[in-house]
Amino acid sequence: MNVSGTLIPVEHDVVIIGGGPAGLAAAVRLHKLGIRDIVVLEREKEPGGILRQCIHDGFGLTRFGESLSGPEYAARFIDEAKTMGITVRTDMSVLEITPERVITAASKDGLFTMKARSVILAMGCRERTREAIRIPGTRPAGVYTAGVAQAYINLKNIMVGRKIVILGSGDIGLIMARRFTLEGALVSAVFEVLPYPSGLPRNIEQCLLDFDIPLFLGHTVTEIHGKDRLEGVTVSRVDDSLQPIPGSETYYECDTLILSVGLIPENELSEKAGVLLAPRTKGPSVDEYCQTSVPGIFAAGNVLQVHDLVDFVSAEAETLAESVSRYLRDKDLPESSIPIETSRDISYTVPCRIGGNTDWILSLRVKEPRKNIRIELIREGKVIKSRKFRKALPAEMIRIPVSARETTGSGPITVVIRDE
Repeated sequence: MNVSGTLIPVEHDVVIIGGGPAGLAAAVRLHKLGIRDIVVLEREKEPGGILRQCIHDGFGLTRFGESLSGPEYAARFIDEAKTMGITVRTDMSVLEITPERVITAASKDGLFTMKARSVILAMGCRERTREAIRIPGTRPAGVYTAGVAQAYINLKNIMVGRKIVILGSGDIGLIMARRFTLEGALVSAVFEVLPYPSGLPRNIEQCLLDFDIPLFLGHTVTEIHGKDRLEGVTVSRVDDSLQPIPGSETYYECDTLILSVGLIPENELSEKAGVLLAPRTKGPSVDEYCQTSVPGIFAAGNVLQVHDLVDFVSAEAETLAESVSRYLRDKDLPESSIPIETSRDISYTVPCRIGGNTDWILSLRVKEPRKNIRIELIREGKVIKSRKFRKALPAEMIRIPVSARETTGSGPITVVIRDE
């Protein structure tokens, strides 16, 4: 792309916002489908997204059949994109996307605009902070989100503390419990407000049990102590409504509090583009083609729904690429007006609506751990799809392939859970 420093839009077939695993997988797949005019915009100095700081292994087991570290997994797609000659612009912060798919971005060389026939949102997600969960107390140094601490240690070789308390049992928090221990720090405990862990079972086993790090369920931090540097935290048990129980407080001395309390899709650009957000995922509302409510704007990866495996991010992005290729070829996609509704014991479903014209993947999470269940798709009282599961955990995304033949019709589809 010619860098002119002006605001005269340059037009491209596809502009991808984000050079992480979703953006790179989509770009590579699009190139294989014959789309050559692709530009990837990445705000960091290097592509790869969050994978660059995930130096532990366990990536790629589904996709490549082998255990890779995060940088190794990202390198597979980065190298492929380089070989294909795909344009990846780093140090480029996208400021705005209009519903007409005009993109404004800034870099050290100035302000730029470009117009796209199609836009792929692949911005990922960000971590919830102390302010988001309203922990009272002073504001000393030593309170970090798990991802920030991971970046400091793995990318900058900076140790953030020596006596650690972790709030939240999300996967990054569990992995950081192990990482701190390997670096010689003392992890006093991991506290989780819910009555069940938020992370994958393998991370509970490998990061906590293998290192004798205690996990306290039904507990949360209710006060932070310290002036200049964190000195300790007060932890309380919670009741069935997740409210602290008076009189159950315990003080833990520590110099660092790590927060692993959830992820939020990066929504600012989506909202500026006029994209409708799904109230349950907090990401874009999409159909079976991964197309948002704005024609020509698509979304995949953690900006759409928070994934527990990067392998699923890549698969979702490649499905999106197929849809974008079809959109560019046909100038439109079939209308998707059949709503997907859910019962109360399901956190969310993706997609939120379908047209019933193509095969698709239903992604969902249960609200609480369940055993021996059936997940059913029901239309007008009739079961059109049913799958059995020996167990279902909130930490593990469930993906169910659904064929167009099974969803032929016009009425809404409801996803429900039945006990076996």
